[in-house]
Amino acid sequence: MWAYEHSIETSAARERIWRLWADVAGWPVWNGDIERIELTGPFAAGSTIVMSPLGADPVELRIAEAVEPELFVDEADMREIVVRTIHHARRTAPDRTTVTYRMEITGPAADTVGPQIGPEISGDFPETLAALVASAES
Repeated sequence: MWAYEHSIETSAARERIWRLWADVAGWPVWNGDIERIELTGPFAAGSTIVMSPLGADPVELRIAEAVEPELFVDEADMREIVVRTIHHARRTAPDRTTVTYRMEITGPAADTVGPQIGPEISGDFPETLAALVASAES
């Protein structure tokens, strides 16, 4: 398994973070790496998101778990690997929320492929989380 995690703290309530996550069509506002995105179904477990990163082929993500207002998990099944991203908004004080993105790459080729593609996929977590928090705080 390959894993990477990044967290940021904010004064925004986790309900505000959740609203930004649930508005999939609005993700490009705070995630500059998305060229195009589409949600099929509600923002809930079982629905799919087709995301086209800038200059790359579309990736289909399945929402594996969604627990409002604290957590959603998406997965991309690429046969030899599964890329799972856990998005978590945890209240850490009455007026503070910690937002964490954790990527886990599992499967038969994870030990080989994970270190190659994991940093590419998760490399923008710091910038993406900073932009998400800035949107939530505004």
